Amino acid sequence: MKTEILKMLRESEGYLSGQQLCEQLGVSRTAVWKTIGQLKEEGYQIQAVRNKGYRLVQGADVITRAELVSSLDSAWAGSNLVYYDRTDSTNTRARQLAEQGAPHGTLVVADSQTAGKGRRGRHWEAPDGTGIWMTLILRPEFEPQRASMLTLVTALAVSDAIRSLTGLEAVIKWPNDIVCGGKKVVGILTEMSTEAEWIRYVIVGIGINVNMDGFPGELGKTATSLKLELGRGVKRSPLVAAVMNAFEKYYALFETAGDLSGLVDTYNLWSANTGRQVRVLDPAGEYQGEALGIDSQGALLVKCSEGEVKSVISGEVSVRGVYGYV
Repeated sequence: MKTEILKMLRESEGYLSGQQLCEQLGVSRTAVWKTIGQLKEEGYQIQAVRNKGYRLVQGADVITRAELVSSLDSAWAGSNLVYYDRTDSTNTRARQLAEQGAPHGTLVVADSQTAGKGRRGRHWEAPDGTGIWMTLILRPEFEPQRASMLTLVTALAVSDAIRSLTGLEAVIKWPNDIVCGGKKVVGILTEMSTEAEWIRYVIVGIGINVNMDGFPGELGKTATSLKLELGRGVKRSPLVAAVMNAFEKYYALFETAGDLSGLVDTYNLWSANTGRQVRVLDPAGEYQGEALGIDSQGALLVKCSEGEVKSVISGEVSVRGVYGYV
């Protein structure tokens, strides 16, 4: 009932009477009153006026199942929602759910993580109530070798959502980071399970630093949050919804083309690397060059000093700016 009442309060231009809520939900006034009380305890500011009813004054920045369901309006991404107040890792939970048969588009969200992880097993700081920690389960019907491109599709969706909701210039550091003000604000971790020549499932983990006030030690030199960049807090549930909507848009283009050919121009427009000098940290030998953008397969094209253009494939290779993180 929380979800329905939240949705109705959001969509109402004025007050909603208790009678309207009772009739639409088919419940008693007492049930409505109790649910309103629970929402207030969770942090929602709901104004109650005699003979007028209830009005949502300001939605608190809470991540609950009811809050998320009432915010999501995507067609399939997030249509099956699994929520945890606290968990070890949404990628770990998503993998378990996928093994149990969770459908395509299942979204796992947690308000906090105790064992969040980034690429190559690195720990990802995920404090309570400040960020977005979520993982999307996908069951694509294309070849396993195309799955790595989903990281770039996701990066496009997240950068798009952040720009549209906050106005920040959120750019993509190839292949899996979103950067604001020269510092990392989002990390993306894509994992896959295959069998023979087909994909059983792909899980795409997304960690967004939303309302952190700072970062400890050396982390503060490379990490930031949307709040630090904007100078104000950002409500998380609308951002989750915006990411899911953008993901559906870009995923459809990717699925239709079978590669990134329909997304290359957009990706390169919002790439933090394009036109900049980068260092390629390849196990076979480090080298430098100018990043030219990505190709239709998601490889980063780097023009070396001698004029040779190399295709950099994500995996064991890292790319860093010559003069800093980006």
